[in-house]
Amino acid sequence: MRTSFHLLLLVVLLSGRTNAAEQRQSLDKSPKTDIAELLKIQKDVQKLLPKVRPALVAIQTGGGTASGVIISADGLLLTAAHVPNGPGKEMRIVLEDGTITTAKSLGLDEKTDAALAQLKDRGKPWPFVNLSREVAKALPGEWCFALGHPGGYDKSRGPVLRVGKIIKQTANSLHTDCVLMGGDSGGPLFNFNGEVIGIHSQIWEGRDQNVHVSMAPFLRSWEAMQKSQVIKTWGIGAGGYLGVATVMNDSLDLEVADVIEGSPALKAGIRAGDVVLSVNGEAMTDQQQFSATVRARAAGDTLKLKLRTQGKERDVSVKLAQKPQEEGQ
Repeated sequence: MRTSFHLLLLVVLLSGRTNAAEQRQSLDKSPKTDIAELLKIQKDVQKLLPKVRPALVAIQTGGGTASGVIISADGLLLTAAHVPNGPGKEMRIVLEDGTITTAKSLGLDEKTDAALAQLKDRGKPWPFVNLSREVAKALPGEWCFALGHPGGYDKSRGPVLRVGKIIKQTANSLHTDCVLMGGDSGGPLFNFNGEVIGIHSQIWEGRDQNVHVSMAPFLRSWEAMQKSQVIKTWGIGAGGYLGVATVMNDSLDLEVADVIEGSPALKAGIRAGDVVLSVNGEAMTDQQQFSATVRARAAGDTLKLKLRTQGKERDVSVKLAQKPQEEGQ
């Protein structure tokens, strides 16, 4: 049965990583994973797999095979931009049970390799999974798992699952040690809440890590991609614009260093010297976390900031605007 196959694969992959991990100095310094944790990971994946697997699709294009994931009942699909390589492209889609349908590519972000597509209407809801809006929480050391169709769709084998850890987070990507192959491109990377946190992008067979587009570019440019726009430079598209520059002060607090004229931050009353304590209830501890949190939100979203001004705390709500081409977060 497929479930037994996946569980066996999970155990093999986890046990088989030991030699590779020992060759990587960065991972050598991390605590060793004990058997109890591995068994818990297996149990968690066993519980999540039947819920997320139906949303995975295989994509067949003129250039080969790839993967994607459905993230809404009306059939919105996330994949990598290099899969359709442009808006308005018709793609052949294969569902988990072998059903064949079509999807049309919408917009894409050429800089980050993020893309949206729309499945053909079938008159009933599509199976789907949720995506994570908490981009900053996908931190190095966190366990994750990848799904995809390496080598293309194979009904007798089914989707293939790989388990690993996040190695690195950048403004627009996640690096993991999940083992990926050709055909996995565009497939989903999940956290252990069953939420999509990345889309497989740069796959290097034989390397000890692969690169996934994080949810930040999707959330930042959601409206633009739904309108089939091609985003070629950062700043075009929807969202993620607050209009502040921050520094870590001598007390290691996240302090507002400057507020851009006419920005949403200025209109909301944020001023230089304010200390940012939290955003939407999440404590802010450094500039990278704050930047990722802001960029993960789309234009029109409201952020609730807790600030400290001259020793007094206050709450501020800010509605994010369209991000200008040449300005910061």
